Formats: sequence, structure tokens, C-alpha cells
Amino acid sequence: MESKVVDENEEGPVVPMRVDRFGFVKQEHGPTEGLARSRSAFEYQRDERRIRKWRKMIGVGGSDWKQYVRRKPHVVKRRIRKGIPDCLRGLVWQLISGSRDLLLLNPGVYEQLIIYETSASELDIIRDISRTFPSHVFFQQRHGPGQRSLYNVLKAYSVFDRDVGYVQGMGFVAGLLLLYMSEEDAFWLLVALLKGAVHTPMEGMYLVGLPLVQQYLFQFDHLVKEHMPKLGEHFAQEMINPSMYASQWFITVFSYSFPFHLALRIWDVFLFEGVKVVFKVGLALLKYCHDDLVKLPFEKLIHALRNFPEDAMNPDILLPMAFSIKASPLSLSLSLPSPLLPCD
Repeated sequence: MESKVVDENEEGPVVPMRVDRFGFVKQEHGPTEGLARSRSAFEYQRDERRIRKWRKMIGVGGSDWKQYVRRKPHVVKRRIRKGIPDCLRGLVWQLISGSRDLLLLNPGVYEQLIIYETSASELDIIRDISRTFPSHVFFQQRHGPGQRSLYNVLKAYSVFDRDVGYVQGMGFVAGLLLLYMSEEDAFWLLVALLKGAVHTPMEGMYLVGLPLVQQYLFQFDHLVKEHMPKLGEHFAQEMINPSMYASQWFITVFSYSFPFHLALRIWDVFLFEGVKVVFKVGLALLKYCHDDLVKLPFEKLIHALRNFPEDAMNPDILLPMAFSIKASPLSLSLSLPSPLLPCD
């Protein structure tokens, strides 16, 4: 019998990575996997019905969207709050953000920014690329297609708006968008967000000194005291302020360290209703954990505010709680006193 010659340089069998339904590499064989499978099977027909409703609502390529929103805005709002079907999420995000119109009005602009312009932020962008969703298969390969696309979008925006340029938190926003649309589509959605195509412009969150983040944190502090006075008093006693735990909530709209399935549901509503949902979700998190938080000393309180329990991250529990919170127009109109407070 002829023996097989083994080449020591020959690579062994490639062990396929185990990824979740969003493309993130699974680190452990957890019990939730089987639960997710059975849940998907149980909900399959319901999801298919939802997708058919959404397709009818938006039309081919979004052709019926604007008319449907004008005719039935409350139906649209209700369906978005229940969650946009994942297979349609990229298209719907472009429709509700106004970015599709920007794209059509600016043919060739993205290509011009990528090919012919240079950015003062290029080295900073390159340095941060590998830190964006490092456990997602699209962004894992060094200099791979995901990292190249992310670089292109961030570089293009830093040239398009040189006052803002590039700030680290923008990578998670652009990265999230790239998982659901092309580079050019992601770029124009970033423009729509920062320039305020539909809602309040976000660019103030990325300007020097993060002035809009400062304002939002100031307003959020007032809302905590208004809705949960006992917790607000405890925070004051322990010298806890929102800049210690909530800055990234606003800068990345919960895409930085929160479970991806929850972040997506928040983004669905954020793009349609605006930044008020960030305030409401933040308040709902604190409200959900209120009874535990009011008992904790400083060190444990900081840890708890950066590591919420898994049950608090269930969007079907957290989001209805958030939607039930009535954020005071007065608190949301408060302006930060001058001079600006330092932000960590």
C-alpha cells in the first residue's frame, strides 16, 4: 500500500467560524443558540407575513414609500417600532433618513471624494479601522473588503466636511451602515445624519469639544432627576454624572457596546423619530435597573452602568418601556450653561 506523503507546509483543514445571524463570530457554545433556532422556526411564518406587508408598503425600490408615509404615518411608526425586517433594513434606512434623495441629487460626488481628494485624517482613520466591530466577519480581515470600505466612507466624509473631519466614534456609525448597504449609500446616510436631512443635525457631536454631546448629557441629567428623583439623588451623592457612562450612547447611538440585535432596533426608530429615542432608551435602562442601582456605591455603580444585565437588553421589553416615557419638552430644550463642561 502506497503511503501518503505529508507536506509539512500544507495547511490543515480550515475550521469554519461559527457566526451568529448578523455575522459576528460566536465565542462560546451557549444555550441561547438552540433557543434562537427554535424561535426562528416558530416565528418564520409571522416574519414572512411582516416582510410581505413591508414590501407592499415601500413598493419596488421604495417607489411607494413617500406616499404611504403621507397617507398612514401612524401605521409606519408602529411598524418601525416593531422592527424593520432585516432583509429590507438597508433600503428602509435610506428612505427614512433622506439619504436616498441626497444620493440621487449628487451623482459622482462620492467617487470624486475617494479618488481625487486627500484627507488630513487618513492616518487616524487607518489607526482606528481595526477597532470597529472587530468580531464581525466583514471587518476582521486586515486590509480586507470591509476595512477598505470603512476607510473609504470615513475618508470621504472627512473631506466632504472638513470642519468635522473624523472622530473615532464615527467608525461605529459608518460600520453599522456598511453592514446593510453599499459604500456610497452608507456615505450619503452619514451625510444625512450629520447634516440633518430629516432630523436635528448630528455634526455637533463630532466637532471639537463635542458640544452637542455635552448638551445632550446635560439634558439627560435633568431627565434622570425628573423621572427618577431617588436615583438622581443617589447619583449626586456618589458624584456620578452622565459623562461617566452615557457619552457613547449618544456618539454611536448604542452601536458601540450594546448587543447588535438591540442596536438595530434602536437605529430603526432613531432614523425615523430622531435623537429623542436615545434619551428614552437611556432612561428605560436606568428605570429597569433602578432598584439595584440605588443600592450601589460608586465603584460598583460605574461598573453596573457600563455592564447592564442581559435581561435589560431584550428589545421587546426595553423598547416598549422607552416608548412609554414622556420626555419633557422643557428638559430637552435646556441649553448647557457656559462655559462648556469637560467631557471624558
